[in-house]
Amino acid sequence: MKKLLFLLATVMLLPSALRAQEDADFRMEIGGGIGGSFYMGDLNNKMFAGPRPAVGAYWRYLFDHYSSLKVNLTWAGVKGSTEDQDDFYPIDPKSGEVAEKPLKAHFSGSVIDLSCMYEINFFPYGYYQDFFGHKRLTPFLQFGVGMTYGTVGKAASLNVPVGLGVKYRASKRLNVSFDWAMHFTMNDKIDGLEDPLGIKSSGFKNKDHYGVALLTLTYSFAPRCPNCNKAK
Repeated sequence: MKKLLFLLATVMLLPSALRAQEDADFRMEIGGGIGGSFYMGDLNNKMFAGPRPAVGAYWRYLFDHYSSLKVNLTWAGVKGSTEDQDDFYPIDPKSGEVAEKPLKAHFSGSVIDLSCMYEINFFPYGYYQDFFGHKRLTPFLQFGVGMTYGTVGKAASLNVPVGLGVKYRASKRLNVSFDWAMHFTMNDKIDGLEDPLGIKSSGFKNKDHYGVALLTLTYSFAPRCPNCNKAK
């Protein structure tokens, strides 16, 4: 009886095991995305205000079904204005006195961002939903470090991106994801105005930041070989 049950279990699980050997074990992904961005700083203090277009290119290295390392190069539009800020009275850098009239200013430009982020999937990401528990759809968290160059302030800065997203395995090699991250920079020059209100800066306080959301499509390549003997 035990042998019969073992034989039946083997027959039932064999197709899944064979599919698993053909599955998701790719080392890398490459692709791109398109979406939108927004800026937060002296000329805008509202999340998602003043949306602008954004595009990006991605390369991802998969450690396993739960984690990966992503490098992305992104161009993102940014803009801001004092139109809704009647109480924006700048500090005169020479005299240190508050200006008598509110500042009327606006800017429109872009940032170029090169970031490296670590991704953590909520579920084991894979194509076949078999006894390994792989899921074709999973949310993920991401964080890392990057470099930002602003075309208006013409200055480069470190940034710390933190965000989340959701990815879907459309086929064995095609992946679709929605990717959002907030990039916290270390300078106050993205908008071309450096500390116009005379507020002391520390850490990320009183610095310029931006958010980027992209709908991405990536292609999996460099398959792993589950039957290879690494000892050879």
